[in-house]
Amino acid sequence: MAYDEKLAARIREALSHLPKVEEKKMFRGVTFMVNGKMCVCASGDEMLCRFDPDSHETAVEKNGCRPMIMKGREYKGYVYVSQEGIKSKKDFDYWIGLALDFNKKAKAAPKKKKKK
Repeated sequence: MAYDEKLAARIREALSHLPKVEEKKMFRGVTFMVNGKMCVCASGDEMLCRFDPDSHETAVEKNGCRPMIMKGREYKGYVYVSQEGIKSKKDFDYWIGLALDFNKKAKAAPKKKKKK
């Protein structure tokens, strides 16, 4: 599972002031869970962000951004942002802020029950 370690370190630093951040291996990289909810991810050499689906159309127009598509379906409120789109601190902070704002009202994925 190769992902950009420098990007992961940038994300880790940006979230370091928060009390409940957990790292999980998923989405081709490391996902940063905030308050038990997926927030951002270092995925390959891109950053995957989860944000308010109502902001999707505006977000996908940003430089270096592309929608997350799995099994032919576009997921509103999830985008991949290339290195070009997060090169500057201002752009990086925009995506982190967008993800953290939504995290406050996002619902956590339901816990899977363990099979006996």
